[in-house]
Amino acid sequence: MELPVLGQDAAATHGGGCSSHSCGTTDDQLGHLPDAIRAKVQDHPCYSEDAHHYFARMHVAVAPACNIQCHYCNRKYDCSNESRPGVVSELLTPEQAVMKTKAVAAAIPQMTVLGIAGPGDPLANPERTFETFRRLSEEAPDIKLCVSTNGLALPESVEELAKHNIDHVTITINCLDPEIGAKIYPWVFWENKRIFGVEGARILIEQQQKGLEMLTARGILVKVNSVMIPGVNDEHLKEVSKVVKAKGAFLHNVMPLIAEAEHGTFYGLMEQPSPTADELMALQEACSGDMNMMRHCRQCRADAVGLLGEDRGAEFTLDKIAEMNIDYEKAMVMRAAVHEGITAELDAKRAEKAAKTADAPKAKKGLRPVLMAIATSGGGVINQHFGHAKEFQIYEASEDGVRFMSHRKTDLYCSGDDTCGDGESVLQKTIKALAGCEVVLCSKIGYEPWGMLEEAGIQPNGEHGMETIEEAMLAVYAEMEAAGKLAPRADSAACAA
Repeated sequence: MELPVLGQDAAATHGGGCSSHSCGTTDDQLGHLPDAIRAKVQDHPCYSEDAHHYFARMHVAVAPACNIQCHYCNRKYDCSNESRPGVVSELLTPEQAVMKTKAVAAAIPQMTVLGIAGPGDPLANPERTFETFRRLSEEAPDIKLCVSTNGLALPESVEELAKHNIDHVTITINCLDPEIGAKIYPWVFWENKRIFGVEGARILIEQQQKGLEMLTARGILVKVNSVMIPGVNDEHLKEVSKVVKAKGAFLHNVMPLIAEAEHGTFYGLMEQPSPTADELMALQEACSGDMNMMRHCRQCRADAVGLLGEDRGAEFTLDKIAEMNIDYEKAMVMRAAVHEGITAELDAKRAEKAAKTADAPKAKKGLRPVLMAIATSGGGVINQHFGHAKEFQIYEASEDGVRFMSHRKTDLYCSGDDTCGDGESVLQKTIKALAGCEVVLCSKIGYEPWGMLEEAGIQPNGEHGMETIEEAMLAVYAEMEAAGKLAPRADSAACAA
C-alpha cells in the first residue's frame, strides 16, 4: 500500500482534502491555555485550528443505542453525501472497529485520533465502547482515544474512561435550564424507564454537570459541544459557556442546528430555523469572552475518516478492508516518521508566526476589522477557483493580524447544474452564503460571478493566487486602508459581528 512521502502536505496527499486556514496563523483557540494542556491538544485535529490541516481523525460506529431523544437528531437515514452527527453507513463490532482502525492507520499515517461518537451514545453502549478502547490501547497504542457523549451515563463511566487513558472527552451540553431542556429533549431513558419533559431534562443536566466536574477533577480534558437553536437556547448559551468554563472545560464548540426537513427530525418537520452564518458567528464572539472557542468544527458523521472537511469512509468499508494486504508493523514505522515530520513543520510555522507577531508594530489606528472569504483546497494558500469551492474559509483581518472565524459551505458553482431546485441559482446561493464578507480571495474567478459579487457589495480578488492566506489578507487590508476604506471604529475594542 502506497504511503505519503514524509513531510508531504496532508491535503495535497489526498487530492485537496480539508480547506483550511493558514497554518502559520496563531492558534487563537489554544493560545491562552496552560502549557500542560496546550501540549496535549495542539496536535489534535479536532481541537487545534493549526493541527486540523495536517492530522486526520476517524470515528468508529460501534454504539447504536441512545439513552435520550433530541429534537435535532434522526439516525434512521444515511446518504453518503451527508455530513451530520448520527449518520453511519456500517455499524461495527469492536473487532471490526479495530480492524478498520488499523487499516486506516496504515493508509493514512497522519491519522492520530480515534473517536467513538455514535451513532447513538457511546456510554449507553458501554460494553461495545470499552471493548473497542481496550483492544485499541493494546494494538494501536500511538492513536489518541476520544469519546463524545450526551453525558447522561457519564458519571458512572468516568473511572473506566480514566482506566483506558482516554484524556479527551466531549460532552454535548445545550442548556442549564430544564425548562429550555424540555424544548430540546422530549425524553431521557433513566433507571430503566423513560422520563419526559422538564423532569427528564433536569436529570440530564444534573448528570452532565456532575460528569464534567468528575472528569476535570481527574485531569481529563473536556470539550463542550452546544447546538445553537434560534429562539430556544441561543441567548442561554452565553450562560452555558460561563458555567462550563468555571467547571474546567477547556474548549467550547457552538455548532449550528442542522434542521433540513428531508432529514426527518422533529425540528426539521416543524420548520425550526437554523441560525444564519452571521448569527452563529455573533454568538461565538459573545461566548469567546468567557471561553476558548472552537470554530473549525465540521459536525462530522459518526463514521468519518480523514481530515476535517473530507470523508474517506467509502474507501474503508468492511468488504474493501478484507481485500487489503496491510503490513501493519511497517506502517507503524512510517506513521512515526510522518508524525515526526508534521510536528517539526508545525513547530517551525508556529515559531515563525510568534516571531512575526513579536516584531509587528504595536501602534493602533483604531481601524475597523474586515471579513474576507478564502477559496482554498488546503496548504494554507489561496489555491482554488471561485467556482470550484465547496466551502469558503472566513477570516477577519484587523490591526491585530488575521484570525480564523468560520467556514461556510456552498454548492459547486462550476458543476454543470446552475439551479438549486427552488428558483435560485447556485451562484446566487453561494453569494448569499458569503453575506457579511467584504472581500473574496481566490485563484481565479469568471466574469459573471465577479459582477454579481460586486453587486452584492463583495469585492472579488484573484491577484493573490498561491500566496499564503495571511500575507494576502494583510496586503489587501493595507490596500483598503490606503484607499480610505477602513474608517476608524468608534470603539476600538469592537469585534466584527
